[in-house]
Amino acid sequence: MTVDDLPRTAAAPAVVPGTAAPSEPMVQLLTPAGERVAHPEFSLDISADEVRALYRDLVLVRRFDSEAASLQRQGELGLWTSSLGQEAAQVGSARALRPGDYAFPTFREHGVAWCRGVDPMDLMGMFRGVNHGGWNPADKNFHLYTIVIGAQTLHATGYAMGLAKDGAQDAVVAYFGDGASSQGDVSEAFNFAAVYGAPVVFFCQNNQWAISEPTDRQFRAPLHRRAAGFGFHGLRVDGNDVLACLAVTRWALERARAGEGPVLVEAFTYRMAPHSTSDDPSRYRPPGEQEAWEGRDPVARVRAYLLREEWADQDFFDGVDEEGEALARQLRAGIRGMPDPDPDLIFQHVYAQPHPLVAEERTDHAAYLAGFADDAPAPGAPHSGTKGVTT
Repeated sequence: MTVDDLPRTAAAPAVVPGTAAPSEPMVQLLTPAGERVAHPEFSLDISADEVRALYRDLVLVRRFDSEAASLQRQGELGLWTSSLGQEAAQVGSARALRPGDYAFPTFREHGVAWCRGVDPMDLMGMFRGVNHGGWNPADKNFHLYTIVIGAQTLHATGYAMGLAKDGAQDAVVAYFGDGASSQGDVSEAFNFAAVYGAPVVFFCQNNQWAISEPTDRQFRAPLHRRAAGFGFHGLRVDGNDVLACLAVTRWALERARAGEGPVLVEAFTYRMAPHSTSDDPSRYRPPGEQEAWEGRDPVARVRAYLLREEWADQDFFDGVDEEGEALARQLRAGIRGMPDPDPDLIFQHVYAQPHPLVAEERTDHAAYLAGFADDAPAPGAPHSGTKGVTT
């Protein structure tokens, strides 16, 4: 039996991939045309300087993301998972965090990493295969990227439960995607967080596609409604509106810190790029869908807002673009000049204390590497002829 063979009830209306149901309310403070609108429950007092800072975040995150994708195509990175189109959801939610709050990402939260002060070189180093994460999570209160889909929601919930028991006045944000919401780990995290009143905000970036599966193949009811079944609050926000994402996440975090339990935020957005650089979205996306979402671009609407309010001129925009190009040049040079790690490092942090099996494997691996002459290519590297290769 396939998914197509499963019965569908007449009461469940068909959902067009990439579109919001008109009956579903969605918090929005900035329209795609850059017009500021009011919301009865979520207000946001923000200055011109703060909007310009948000715009800078959006542009620089997009620029280093595109540079990483290019570097992967040139063979400098093994893989890259682009955040193109999701910058507003990430930057808006991350700028709502206080220094003491803690974020648990998936593998695509480059904008959150940027806002928490993680060097983009550290992110790219992981995708180049030269480090195991690249940063100390305790330094930035930003956990290492989690490749196992949905697992970080349980980690975040446990951490939040610990904060509550310690009496800390901080909160946690757990990032995940619409595809991860189908994992049992996420449901377990929802239940634990609700029962224990954990100060955690579940921030789901619903980018419409779980790799190649649209949302109507993943769930029949809007995702944010799932929170009600576990006994806590859920809401949908325009994930391409950085102001709305900032306001909603700030509200959810304040609620969590006040001991009012978890919140599920569904940021309704769109993945403009492939799921990863090994994916080809043209094989599954319907014609015209991406073009329709380009009209809701999160960067363009903030630019339009700044121009509409006369809070920025062309010199400002050119300056941000130049800063982005300088960042790209720096990353390009840094990645290409990044040394390979010592092969022995893989054995150094397996256990906290020495372990006889690891010591044995370490010795065997050292002997294997010693079997190659100094002028021979590294194991697995291409070479011509047999000069210098021991047999």
